[in-house]
Amino acid sequence: MRTVTAYDVLILANAIWFGLAFHLFWLRRQVFAKILVPAPHRDTPVMAILAESGKFLGGFNGALSLLKITILVQPALFPAPLSQATLYAFFAVAHGSQFAGNVPIALQNRRGGGVWPVKGLMGFIFVTDFTLMIANAVAATLMAGPT
Repeated sequence: MRTVTAYDVLILANAIWFGLAFHLFWLRRQVFAKILVPAPHRDTPVMAILAESGKFLGGFNGALSLLKITILVQPALFPAPLSQATLYAFFAVAHGSQFAGNVPIALQNRRGGGVWPVKGLMGFIFVTDFTLMIANAVAATLMAGPT
């Protein structure tokens, strides 16, 4: 039996996070759409279009979750530290892109605007993506070793 490391915990956190995103975007896409579309606009075609687009987002997140689970179950697939560092860097960018997409909206919220509110569930998503972006970037840096 192998020892569980901080890297394993990070991989599991990523797998859970991407799995939750799959669940929200694909399986509960109507809930996802309701989070983003204000109540007065939910009876428009935009609501249905946004909800169906959740499958696209869910598919990517499901694949990322599956990759992380695979890495956790079969760590020998990426034995070299540089290949592991590359994966952590990739996941840092994945979380970072989601965080960066919310930054302008959050700033608009501070001025009383914004397409959707970055609070509640969206605020949690915002903070979690930032946290996982940093954690994966640190793991990538540590795994890559001194340059």
